[in-house]
Amino acid sequence: MRKLTLHAVEAIDELAWPANYQEYTLRSPALHVFTDFKNIMPLVIESNTKATDVEFLMKKAHVRLKLVIDKNEKFLGLISFDSLNHQEIVKKQAAGHHREQLLINDFMIPKAQLKAIDYADIVHAKIGDIIETLKAAGQQHCLVVDREHHTIRGVLSANDIAKLLKLDIDVSTPTSFASIFEVVSKVTHSIVA
Repeated sequence: MRKLTLHAVEAIDELAWPANYQEYTLRSPALHVFTDFKNIMPLVIESNTKATDVEFLMKKAHVRLKLVIDKNEKFLGLISFDSLNHQEIVKKQAAGHHREQLLINDFMIPKAQLKAIDYADIVHAKIGDIIETLKAAGQQHCLVVDREHHTIRGVLSANDIAKLLKLDIDVSTPTSFASIFEVVSKVTHSIVA
């Protein structure tokens, strides 16, 4: 690594602004809030990783979701930070498991239990459609699958949507699509009234 030179900010220096800045609304394309695994590497972890290690790694990286794979990189399910919280680990210990022997596959949501939205639907959807569809799910994330090619194409995050829409929600805590819907409903209701 090389050391870079630090320069003084001069009186004539001004802010740069994006040439194509866009405000996001409920009518914005859903593709704008979609994390596409064709463009961004999915966050994965092997199923035989110790749960306590994953909890630490997720905290350190400020990540709330990882996709669980086996040693051959086959998708098995997903693990959320909430499913690894201290209470869940204590429950397993109370059932007779040793903390150091718990693996993430003891806490993950298996592939067979997951629901997802088809990528073909996302292409034509608006952000409001996503919130409306997922409001009852009570989840923070939703997978997007390309049913035509049988691939997990990406993920939708309630926190990402809340940030883009600049909603009055504390994104430092887990945000669900239901909480986004609640805030959007209040805002829409106050505009109509």
